[in-house]
Amino acid sequence: MVNLKNFLCVTLLLITSTVTANDNTTKELDVFWQQLSETVTNGDFEQYSAGYHEDAILVSGFSKNSYSIKQALARWKQGFDDTKNGKMKASVKFVWTKRFVSDNTAHETGMFKYSTTDDEGITEDFIAHLTTLSVKKNGKWLIMMENQKSKATQQEWDAAQ
Repeated sequence: MVNLKNFLCVTLLLITSTVTANDNTTKELDVFWQQLSETVTNGDFEQYSAGYHEDAILVSGFSKNSYSIKQALARWKQGFDDTKNGKMKASVKFVWTKRFVSDNTAHETGMFKYSTTDDEGITEDFIAHLTTLSVKKNGKWLIMMENQKSKATQQEWDAAQ
């Protein structure tokens, strides 16, 4: 028969180790998403693209399709160029409502808010529900799958903060 005291000690140790690892992973991911946001603000297409695994997939609830992130990046590049060249300002923020993480994997659910301001000062916001699947390779987080599910409201965004 298993000694209950030993069993409880081992179980507590495993839970504590997992919580600490998850806290560290969550902090790493927070830094990753902040750095990705900064690439949008700076119009740094190369650094933004480097946040994705080369075989990453974009799932679009808007077009009801999935395709290579390379195709999506090709569509998004002009916005980065316009930002870098001062033709517009852009920013993106992320808020996460569910995060399932381990030392080297992450499944995150939340929203993103992409904002642009044109040269006339007109700002437009686009808010969408988002799920991502990421992996840590050689010490670096990479997005494997981005699922832009559906449009979100400002009220949903505010509630998730």
